[in-house]
Amino acid sequence: MRFGKFTTGALALAGLATAAIAGETPAPEGAELYFINIKDGDTVSSPVTIQFGLKGMGVAPSGTETENTGHHHLIINEAIEGEELNEPIPADEQHVHFGGGQTETTIELPPGTHELQLVLGDWTHIPHNPPVMSDRITITVE
Repeated sequence: MRFGKFTTGALALAGLATAAIAGETPAPEGAELYFINIKDGDTVSSPVTIQFGLKGMGVAPSGTETENTGHHHLIINEAIEGEELNEPIPADEQHVHFGGGQTETTIELPPGTHELQLVLGDWTHIPHNPPVMSDRITITVE
């Protein structure tokens, strides 16, 4: 798969995450992460432009330790749950990092059904406590 606006720098920054204590960054009450321009059940064409919405927090590049901020991760056909919520989010084709503070992307997805979720990571790519995540949505690519 090819992902638009994805840089290998995010992969390098992911390696820096091991120094943090898992899940130590608090999220403010009421923070919400959501998809702006797509919703569960949508049928789309590839490439797909996806806009990320965030309420109650700010966006900052990875490596920036500022209260009530984080950066986006797009989870494709995977889930982050259980103990994974206490670890740095991996960087691969199913876990796409937006460490530059990006709030949208255009990605190529093959035809078929795909499950998507947004997860906000702290300055070290670890989900906040409590985790700030969108609902998982399913889209169909024609």
